[in-house]
Amino acid sequence: MSTTAAGVDGCRGGWVAVILDGGRPETADVRTVARIADLVRGLPETALLAVDMPIGLRDHTPPGGRGPERAVRPLLGMRQSSVFSVPSRPAVYEDDYPTACRIARETSDPPRAVSKQCFFLFDKIREIDGLLRDRPELIGRIYETHPEVAFWRLNGGRAMTLPKKVKSRPSRPGLDERRALLERCGLPGRLFDAPRLPGVGEDDLIDAAANALIACRIADGSAAPFPAPLERDACGLPIAIWV
Repeated sequence: MSTTAAGVDGCRGGWVAVILDGGRPETADVRTVARIADLVRGLPETALLAVDMPIGLRDHTPPGGRGPERAVRPLLGMRQSSVFSVPSRPAVYEDDYPTACRIARETSDPPRAVSKQCFFLFDKIREIDGLLRDRPELIGRIYETHPEVAFWRLNGGRAMTLPKKVKSRPSRPGLDERRALLERCGLPGRLFDAPRLPGVGEDDLIDAAANALIACRIADGSAAPFPAPLERDACGLPIAIWV
């Protein structure tokens, strides 16, 4: 495989990407950008990106969230709480938290408000949504993934045994478990030992690294969407978590 593969995760500074030149884990490099469009612009035109951010928004949220959330939760056992239900598009495009909660309740079954953690992701969800709606040619290059589902896939269909975070703070045993798996998959230790870029947490880097390996799977045709066949939203964007 000669396609450049990038795994992307949101971080305090914007976005962090682990980039594999030609899809080769040993070439892993880290880059941060303020906007995901900046990352796309700086990569080869054939590069594939696997991003930990919802792509494809429903106008109404059914029980359990979108199809991807319902499809992957049973795979993760005790880690399934890491998969949150994505609110409706009208809620995601609301900047005021109380109003977003009201709209989310009005457009979900059963009525469900928005967690603060999810609300803080709205800017980034809108960023990707707007990019793909403005540039539909990127739909075949930017894919939604989820780190815990990525780790499940990379671990032979077994969920991680330890939580990555405890009380919303990174947990050393969980981070070490995931780093060890990523190194077994061929990513170099230098990737994790190098001084981290400003605004990038260790958990952000580890998630982006897992996503990069999923981007390789997408490039070589071995990745699969959840659910399959994948769904599409009213704007034609795919609604699927790829691993």
